[in-house]
Amino acid sequence: MSARYVQPLRILIQFCFLAFMLWLGLRFYQFVQYLRVGGASAPVRPDGVEGFLPISGLLGLAGWLKGLGINPVHPAAVVIFLTILGVSLLLRRSFCSWVCPVATISECAWKGGFKGLKRNLRLPRWLDVTLRGLKYLLMAFFIYSIAIAMSAEGLRDFIFSDYHKVADVRLLDFFLYISPTVLMIILFLVAASLILRNPFCRYLCPYGALLGLAALLSPVRVTRDSERCVSCGVCNQVCPTYIDVMHKQSVNSPECIGCWRCVSHCRAEGALSMRVVGRFVIPGIVFAVLVVLFFWGGTLAGKLTGHWRTALDAAEYGRLLGR
Repeated sequence: MSARYVQPLRILIQFCFLAFMLWLGLRFYQFVQYLRVGGASAPVRPDGVEGFLPISGLLGLAGWLKGLGINPVHPAAVVIFLTILGVSLLLRRSFCSWVCPVATISECAWKGGFKGLKRNLRLPRWLDVTLRGLKYLLMAFFIYSIAIAMSAEGLRDFIFSDYHKVADVRLLDFFLYISPTVLMIILFLVAASLILRNPFCRYLCPYGALLGLAALLSPVRVTRDSERCVSCGVCNQVCPTYIDVMHKQSVNSPECIGCWRCVSHCRAEGALSMRVVGRFVIPGIVFAVLVVLFFWGGTLAGKLTGHWRTALDAAEYGRLLGR
């Protein structure tokens, strides 16, 4: 079966996750508004909103590794953080190309820009490599300052501080009452996404940098059959991260986001495939199902082990919000 169906399937999954995350955001907004102004009935806080708190997830993971256990303040953030890391270890950076809402919006932007301008701008190699280093510097800063420099006592104090308890509310307010400077930065990134492919993900996202390094250990990767390959270069042209797929036996780059675009657009049937340890072919539908099941499975594991719902009740949230 041709792998061309994978792209419509991936896009469908992307937009399903995007719609779900927008629903989570709306439900959390209603929860916060109720606490601030009151209402007829209190909506339930959606625990999945903690997926927007990767730094809290890193804090919780560092605390867990230092003997504090999974903290009860934002446990879902830790579970989701670990789930995304686990998926990257197994299925490359599929989170970035199948799930992440920022990447979904960015992909829509550069595809729209390509249709309008008939091309996407590619920066000179020296500038591209230099800018890509920024996300690794940001990643190193967060890992060092949180996971290494902070003691177990310091982590515990911060995790249970009032500031961290309402990290989710602070993030909501960040977008509800956005400053002119931040708005200009966001508009600049959106404009840049029309002419560049995924500039935020490629140059600035520390989360993507960490997942890319984890994905280097993944047994799954795009593999090229040199006997079937006709060296047409289409795989290189469609790759959103500009990997030189055509000249590789297998792709094990931290920039590979597991999007299947190279496999889907390959003109020589069977020349490119997604394989486990270079031997066993993974059909696109199986890969898609595994992505969804692993994310759902992480959520289920968190719920079954009691590490999903925050220990903060509505009264505590109300106190923290000044009611």
